[in-house]
Amino acid sequence: MMFIFIFQSIWLFIDDLAGKGLDMLIIGKFFFYKMPELTEKVLPLTVLLSSILTFGNFAEHYEFAAMKASGISLQRAMLSIVIFMIGLGGVTFYFANNVIPASEQKIFYLRRNIAKLKPAIAIAEGVFSDFETADMNIKVDRKYGENDNFLENVIIHQKTKTNVNYRVIKAKTGELKSSEKSNIIQLVLNDGQLYQAVEGTKSDKKKYPFAQSEFETYTMNIDLSEFNNVDLEEEKDLRTEKMKNISRLTKDIDSIKQDNLRRVTSFSKVTSERMGVFVAIPKVDSTLKGALPELSKNLKFDILKDSIATLYPEWQQVQLLNSAKNSTANVLTSIQGKKKEMNKRYEFHRRHILSLHKKFALAFSCIILFFVGAPLGAIIRKGGLGLPMVIAIVLFLIYYFLGVFAENYSKKGNIHPMLGAWLSTLVMLPLGVILTRRATADKGLMSFGRVIDFFKKFLPKKKDKSTTS
Repeated sequence: MMFIFIFQSIWLFIDDLAGKGLDMLIIGKFFFYKMPELTEKVLPLTVLLSSILTFGNFAEHYEFAAMKASGISLQRAMLSIVIFMIGLGGVTFYFANNVIPASEQKIFYLRRNIAKLKPAIAIAEGVFSDFETADMNIKVDRKYGENDNFLENVIIHQKTKTNVNYRVIKAKTGELKSSEKSNIIQLVLNDGQLYQAVEGTKSDKKKYPFAQSEFETYTMNIDLSEFNNVDLEEEKDLRTEKMKNISRLTKDIDSIKQDNLRRVTSFSKVTSERMGVFVAIPKVDSTLKGALPELSKNLKFDILKDSIATLYPEWQQVQLLNSAKNSTANVLTSIQGKKKEMNKRYEFHRRHILSLHKKFALAFSCIILFFVGAPLGAIIRKGGLGLPMVIAIVLFLIYYFLGVFAENYSKKGNIHPMLGAWLSTLVMLPLGVILTRRATADKGLMSFGRVIDFFKKFLPKKKDKSTTS
């Protein structure tokens, strides 16, 4: 099963790995570090398939019939394997809590080291490579050297924020210099020319003025984060929750929740103070009533029931309404921006909860899928890789796609993340109980006689016609 899923990963990442100048050792390390993550898919399918094959062979060769004739029940025959499966569940939990986070960290640092030691991996020969962070395109005719850090015939187009080319740099040779301790790489260009557009007046715009200069050596500092953007993962955003164990996840879940609450409370307080709403009216001491200004004595608060604008002259009411409209529009814009920000933070929090419960759900899923596969194999009484393989794949696809849909819904907040992690396992639990009970009672997979008898109750009965002589 692992062999099949490794080939699936090769098929998925072939475009990202091929033609990048990576040697086989680095590619092998990547897939080796990817294997622990694949166990989340491989292990449940392996348990389901192996249990169906094993108990199907037993039933096909009448091993269970011999056991029952000797007084050994199905539960007693399964006891040793059940103990083994419980131990496997514990090992799986340890694997999900320690090995998978370590492998995710290894993949992250492998990507980072590739980008630092071989920054030319992001530059393809003969085509323009786009770097959005640096706002430029780079084209080289040839890369050479131990790490492909020497470039030949370099052309660089630098763009403005409005995506307009304003500078062109051409050089005969270039070199990329980087260090593991630095977040900046240097692009050193040799023997080239620089062309830059000059901002002129409106009357000079049709002339397209530009400045030209030549250089022997020209050094550019480029942010390393753009070179780190090597698509070695299916998702470009780094799923940091997968790098953490249970203790770290529990701690971060609480801290993220408190931070989200603090941000929402702070934003609500700032918005309320900015708008001047929800401010408690201070109580006026009746003994100080005589010291209040004359205006406050004559103020009629009943007028607030109609409109506050009527307190002002007519020429100021338009200004007041326009000011309120602009203030409300600004507040709504800030609320919408804050809502998008908080939705991302809430999703980040839900991802941590989901990752925490998936570690427990993976261990229990191995045990539950065994109780689905073992009695199912005893019921169908068929071994080999034919029908048992088909049934195992169908059941696994149901289990897998339920998990995928539940995970996606939980990330978006449609269902609780805990339910998203456990849903597929909980669906398989009653199926395992039903199949175990039917296998223990020597019943088939489905009793069609009872189904037919159930529908016969609703059909009209035919009356017997008797003939008399």
